[in-house]
Amino acid sequence: MHREINNLIKFPVYVLVFILLGLLFGYLTFKILSFSRTVEVPSLYGKSLLESNKLLTGKGLYLKIEGEDYDPVVSPGHVIRQDIPPGNKVKEKRGIKVIISKGPRVKSIPVLVNETLFNAESLLLQKGLKISKVIHVHSDTIDKDRIMAQRPGPNEQISDYLTVLVSLGHYDKNYFCPDFRDMSFEKAHEIIKKLNLKMEVRGEGEMVETQKPEPGVLIKSGDTIRLKLY
Repeated sequence: MHREINNLIKFPVYVLVFILLGLLFGYLTFKILSFSRTVEVPSLYGKSLLESNKLLTGKGLYLKIEGEDYDPVVSPGHVIRQDIPPGNKVKEKRGIKVIISKGPRVKSIPVLVNETLFNAESLLLQKGLKISKVIHVHSDTIDKDRIMAQRPGPNEQISDYLTVLVSLGHYDKNYFCPDFRDMSFEKAHEIIKKLNLKMEVRGEGEMVETQKPEPGVLIKSGDTIRLKLY
């Protein structure tokens, strides 16, 4: 009976000691961690693995390579991204994750000038590139929907941002339709050509009998003039 009473007394004591030891170890762990030095993360962009590792080691950090990716500017084997931005504060002994450059996706950009936009996109797709911006402008020399210029060009530095200038063709010019009636077909043909108009002819002869549109009607370049000869 006496032994049972002693055991009952000892049990709460053991529990109390266990709790106190747990609190002590927790306090010591907290103090140790709180004494860890906080350091500033350096910029690793564009640096080699050797340079990056040296910079991080000097800060009490270490390098962790997460993968590779294409980059048109940074040389292969150099850092293009890091998970913690430069200037941020972190505890010592932390790993800084980085992505390494594989270099440009392609070695050259194809010549796109005079290609249609559809053909240009197909050519670029084969090389893993795509057009990022299309600018449409009028041109008196380049056919409509064809590429007039590109940036970067075939001999320039590779970029993921490819811009092309696409022709809208001639400006639409408005005219009052001339009176071709009783005019020689040769003279009418000459005027129609100068005005950048199209022409349809019916009948035989050397003189114009009727026309559509009628004289004085507002027309624009590219419209069709229908003539009947006699």
